[in-house]
Amino acid sequence: MSAAGSLDHRSSDRATAAATVPPALGPACVCGLLAGTVTCLFLPWLVPAAAGGLLLLAGLAGWAARWRGRALAAGLAGAGWVVLHAGWALGSWLPPAWEGRELKVTGQVLGLPSHEARRTRFEFRIDGDAPAPVAGRRVRLAWYDDFGATGPGPRLGLEPGARWSFPLKLRAPHGLANPGGADAGRHALAQRIAGTGYVRNPQLARELAPATGLDAWRARIASRIDAQVPAASSPFVRALALGDTRGLDDGDWETLRAVGLTHLVAISGFHVGLVAGFCAWLAMAGWWLWPRLGLFLPRPHAAALAAMAGAAGYAAVAGFALPTVRTALMIAVVAGARLARRPLGAWQALALALLAILLFDPLAVLQAGFWLSFAGVAWLVWCLPTEGGRRWLRDFLSAQGVATLGLLPLGAVLFLQASLAGPLANLLAVPWWSLVVVPLSLLGTALEAVHDGAGAWAWRAAGACFAPSWQLFERMAASPFALWWLPEAEAWALPVALLAAFWLMLPRGVPGKGLALLLWLPLLWPPRELPAPGGVELHVLDVGQGLALVARTSRHVLLYDAGPAVHDGWDAGERAVVPALRALGITRVDRAVLSHGDLDHAGGWPAIQRTLPTGSSSGPEGGPVQVDRPCRAGEGWEWDGVRFAFLHPTAHFPYLRNESSCVLRIESAHGAMLLTGDIGEVVERRLLRDPRRLRAEVVVVPHHGSDESSSGAFVAATGARLALVSAGRGNRFGHPREAVVRRWRHHGAEVLATPRSGAIRVWLDADGLSLRERRAWRRRLWYPDDPPP
Repeated sequence: MSAAGSLDHRSSDRATAAATVPPALGPACVCGLLAGTVTCLFLPWLVPAAAGGLLLLAGLAGWAARWRGRALAAGLAGAGWVVLHAGWALGSWLPPAWEGRELKVTGQVLGLPSHEARRTRFEFRIDGDAPAPVAGRRVRLAWYDDFGATGPGPRLGLEPGARWSFPLKLRAPHGLANPGGADAGRHALAQRIAGTGYVRNPQLARELAPATGLDAWRARIASRIDAQVPAASSPFVRALALGDTRGLDDGDWETLRAVGLTHLVAISGFHVGLVAGFCAWLAMAGWWLWPRLGLFLPRPHAAALAAMAGAAGYAAVAGFALPTVRTALMIAVVAGARLARRPLGAWQALALALLAILLFDPLAVLQAGFWLSFAGVAWLVWCLPTEGGRRWLRDFLSAQGVATLGLLPLGAVLFLQASLAGPLANLLAVPWWSLVVVPLSLLGTALEAVHDGAGAWAWRAAGACFAPSWQLFERMAASPFALWWLPEAEAWALPVALLAAFWLMLPRGVPGKGLALLLWLPLLWPPRELPAPGGVELHVLDVGQGLALVARTSRHVLLYDAGPAVHDGWDAGERAVVPALRALGITRVDRAVLSHGDLDHAGGWPAIQRTLPTGSSSGPEGGPVQVDRPCRAGEGWEWDGVRFAFLHPTAHFPYLRNESSCVLRIESAHGAMLLTGDIGEVVERRLLRDPRRLRAEVVVVPHHGSDESSSGAFVAATGARLALVSAGRGNRFGHPREAVVRRWRHHGAEVLATPRSGAIRVWLDADGLSLRERRAWRRRLWYPDDPPP
């Protein structure tokens, strides 16, 4: 793993690159371009387009000049270039005035639609004759089966490349904002998705033209793999042969994450390199067998062209996924240098590939794969010698060690996890999958392209070779030590951890390597900001139209409601609550309170129970959710100097859904919080019989701010300084209602709602009441400027 053996090679590599490549295209200028791109893209606000254009022109002028500040000028050019791209992509997002309108459009299905039990998800390019705000836009849609349907709907006939006409409803891309949660807005910006929505009145949908094109061919090959390979292995053979991961379920992805193999299961850059090398070897063999071919084209040139063709063809088979495009560009750079008879060092090849990506698509830096692929190659180029004896085993083990150590900081920040089983799993999977399973999968695809049915035996062989390894990895993933979930760290912890990795991989003899391990602590064991004894904090998670709250004392965790689970399969417990708990460093829920049994409050509870250890649970008596004990008015407990007490329902109160919600009061020496579930005015009047119990600094507004709750007397009795609303952006109920918001404000409360604020974190401690809004705290230029509630 030491870099000592490669120092001489690096110096000669730099000298060669400097002599053969213009300095303006050197690593220094490309790094400047990357720095400018990242800096401008992660600003909290978008720089105006006019300023971006000036930055681009000034940067290009300085970049072309011969002076020492050329790298700085490249950074200015990168900033201006990404401003123009981001401005165009954000400008194509659906305007707020058009959200919720029913539009009848025509267009073409893009990519491979994902068929699920009750819906199909797909991307769609709207034709240019549509209304101006959506004309020519790329949108992500869902086609749902009608409720009560007894069989599959016409959506199952939705094929890639087909042209359709149907009515739809759209809205601008908007994701949830939680600790540890996926950022849908960032993903939509990187993919140039202008809106999301669903097909309205599917019976009015009409297919205008059948499936055609590359994606239609990929879909046909995928269906043939399913027909020829046993069901347990066919999704993986499809993924490795075509980059088609639609057949992998959540359990498969959990296993892959636990053993650190997600980078191998779909077509990766490494696989593209293998195909390119094989094509180059075939060309070399052909020129060796028929030497007269050299009269028309030199053998090295033939090998370079074959490598480029193989990489481009494999990228096409994978649907031009970003990792394959990056590798294909890198191979094209090296092959182009070979064709031009100009030697090219490893660093220069990497820099030119990075330059090509940033010029072609500067928004690629928003994707995790961009950083993992380029950082992985950079670590390997820097640490591993490329000259000397061919000790394959040692070099392979060194490469695995370098990749594991060098990419750990990025994995911790991007995914909040580290696979402890990953190094061992990669030692087994990289050679077996890449040198046996992938070639067989590709051979089957190539034979099938020549003649129908010719590739079946190769696909079956690939599945047979894959199955035993997958069984082994499933057992490894089941170990409690396979995956280490990490709390969310501060932004400065990443460069510090990267410095530690750099220090540890310096040549042997460099002093203080043991001290470098201390630099990992801010990333791997970040401060959790736990309340002091007697203090309490409340997290109102952003779960859409539902409710999920986390209350923490210094040593205990309470979960109040678990978020929605809806008919289309989206589960907030799995997608929002569990990641947030992990990002907060919570490994166990000591007690759960499910206010009532409606799916927008209790739907995520099964997923949470499957994933995290949980203590006792409470809920209203007679409700549909199985709990350990009922919540009854007058009962309570104390944690770390903080008192928890139920105010409703009373004993023998019938289960009436919303009106049976468990109302919980959390009281500390520094103030109180009131969690109200979905109670309405009837229950509010019952609680007003003892208004002293309602006094609270922080109140979670009942029933998401509906008209049927938050009566004037109830609001006044709470005396709240802060009223918090959990609701979905643009929800069909209009929550929170404007009259309710005015009522709370009239009585002196500041009203915050999750659609605008994201997750809301509130502290009650010796310093008083303080809060943090997720969207304002980690502001990004792709967050919409929604008006306050």
